[in-house]
Parts: sequence; C-alpha cells; structure tokens
Amino acid sequence: MVSTRSIRTAFGALAFLGFPFGRFPSRTSCTPVFTELSPEDSARLEDQRAVVANAAKQLYGADTLTGTIGDLHILQKLVDDKVFSKSQTYALQCFGVVFGDVLSSQLQLKWAMITDEYGTDPTLRFKDSSLNVNALTMISKRVERDEAVDLSKLLQMTREQLRAYEESSC
Repeated sequence: MVSTRSIRTAFGALAFLGFPFGRFPSRTSCTPVFTELSPEDSARLEDQRAVVANAAKQLYGADTLTGTIGDLHILQKLVDDKVFSKSQTYALQCFGVVFGDVLSSQLQLKWAMITDEYGTDPTLRFKDSSLNVNALTMISKRVERDEAVDLSKLLQMTREQLRAYEESSC
C-alpha cells in the first residue's frame, strides 16, 4: 500500500520543479476519472497532429511524422524556428499532442480522457495510475512564458519523474 505521505512528497517535488504533469488531485478535489478515447476524441487528436504535420511538410519537406523518437529532430526545429508564436495557443497545443505521441512511444504512457474539476481533456496516463502528463500544454505554457524548449530534455525529465514516482509508489 502506498503511503499518502510518499505520494504527496513525490507530487510536491514535481510541483516544485514546475514539471508539466497533469492536474494533481488537491486536498479538496475529486479523484480524476479516466476513460478511453472515443472515436470523436481520436479524430480531434488526429486533426491536431495534422496541423503540425502540415507545418513540418511545408517548411522542411518532412513527409510524415511517426509519433516516435525519430520525430524529435524535426519537432525541435519547429520549436527553434518559432514556427508557432506564443499567441497561437491552439497550434502550440497541437504541437503538444505530437510531442505527447513521442512520449507515449518511449514511456509507459497512453492517451486517455481525464475528467476532473477542470473539465474533460485528453491526457497521457501513466499505466493505470492517476498520474498523468498534460502533453497538450507542456509546450504551449513554456513558449508562452518565453522559456527555452528542449524536447530531448523534456523527454528525459519526464522519464526520470515517472521513474521517481514509480519508485516512491513501491
């Protein structure tokens, strides 16, 4: 059984680092409810992937994005070239979906819908836990704050934080 203190400690460390995990349950919030993606949810994510794929194709001649680590180079180029400005929130969230695909290909994360006190949104769920990575805003919030975005570093940080969470849950 996982102690409440160890979970709070792990969450506190993640919050202190400003890490882009999805909504942590607060003391007053309800436990999030996860559901599988509906066909409409999947179609929405596909539409969002198309926004980024079209930009990559137009600007760099990239034939396709694969949702794997092989996409990191072209995605980093899109970030470095500031293809999407900080005022383009939707496009930046589309970028988050594509980066989320890379995360899910490398880590034990799966797209799901989360319903909590904020509403219902797509998220990356870690295994069958309540821990989730809010990929939609992982990039957009950093760009909007004029922070540097290093996708390889974000992938590594996510890997390390998931490992730390898993170790604290044993």
